[in-house]
Amino acid sequence: MARAACGLWRAARLPSAPGPSPWAPRGFASREKPPPGLAPPQRGPSGSGREPRGGREGGASAARPRPRRELPPPLPPRARGSEILFGVAPCTLALAGARRAFFGLFLKESRGPPLPAAREFALQAAARGVPVHRVRRRELDALCGGQVHQGVCLEVTPLRCRSVEEAAEPGAGGEHGPSRQVIWLVLERIQDPMNLGALLRSAYFLGVDRVVTSQRNSCPLTPTVSKASSGAMEVFDVYSTDNLQSFLKAKTAEGWEVLGTVSRTEAAENVPVIDCLEFQWNKPVILVIGSEGDGLSLETQRLCHRMLVVPPGRALCPGIESLNVSVATGILLHSICSQKVKPGD
Repeated sequence: MARAACGLWRAARLPSAPGPSPWAPRGFASREKPPPGLAPPQRGPSGSGREPRGGREGGASAARPRPRRELPPPLPPRARGSEILFGVAPCTLALAGARRAFFGLFLKESRGPPLPAAREFALQAAARGVPVHRVRRRELDALCGGQVHQGVCLEVTPLRCRSVEEAAEPGAGGEHGPSRQVIWLVLERIQDPMNLGALLRSAYFLGVDRVVTSQRNSCPLTPTVSKASSGAMEVFDVYSTDNLQSFLKAKTAEGWEVLGTVSRTEAAENVPVIDCLEFQWNKPVILVIGSEGDGLSLETQRLCHRMLVVPPGRALCPGIESLNVSVATGILLHSICSQKVKPGD
C-alpha cells in the first residue's frame, strides 16, 4: 500500500509534457519538437524570440527600401595659382571691379528657390562667363578653410600690390601742386591680415588718396585681408615699396609733410609730439603707421616731421596703454580727413 502511494506521488510530480530540464544550462534549446499546430517563435538577428522590426508579416515598412540620396558631382579641379575669395562683400566687389580673372563661382545649394542674393551672384557670373556651381555647405567650408563664407566662394587669380612709382603717375592721386590737400597712408611691416583689412576699409571710407606698404615683413593681399576689409581691397589700389626710407625722403623733397605715430608722448626721440586734434592740415601729408608690436622703426621715426598721439580718456593700467593699430589709425585719419575741404566750400 505504501509502495502504491509512493508511485502515485511520483507520477504527480512528473511534468505532463516533455520539455527542457530546469537544470539545463541557460541558452540551450530543447531538442524536442513543438506539439502539432504550434509554430515556433520567430527569432530576430540576435537569436531572441522578439519579432523582427518592421511589424508583422505583410508590414509595409519591412519591404519599403530607404531612398538613397544622390551624391553631388565632384568639384572641378582648381586652376594653378588660383585662390578662393569668400564672403558676400568681397565676391560682389571682385565681380563688379573685374580686377582679377575668374574661374568659378560656388554657391551653397538650397532645397527651396534660390535667395535673391544667390540669383544676383549667378547673373553677375553668367554675364562674365564664369561657371556657377551649387555645392553643399561642407564643400564651401573646405574650399575656404573653414572661414565665414556666407554661402558664396569665388575662385580667382591673386591680387598683387602695385609699384609705388605708379602711384605718382599723373592723374593717379589727383595732386596738382603742394597746396592741395592730399593724404597718403603708409604702412610699415603690418603683418596681421585682419589689421591690414581693417586699415584698408578705414582708409577707403575716410577718403585716403593712396595706401603704400613696405614689401619686407608685410602681409600680402590675401582673401582674409579682402574679407576683413569688407571688399574694399577689391576696389582700392594698394601700392608697395622695397625702400620705405628712400620713398619718404623723396616725398619730403617734393614738399610733403611726414607724420609718424606713437602711443605715448614720451615715446619719440627728437621729434615733436602733438595731440592728433591739434594738427592743422596745410600741405600734402603722409601718415606712417608702424607694426603691431614694435611700432615705427627708428630709421623711419627720424624721417618724420611730427608725431601724432591719441590722448587717452583716463589713467590707464599697465598692459593696456595703447589701442589696436587699426583702431588708432581710424581715429588719426578721421582727425585729419575731417579738415579736408569739400568741393564747393
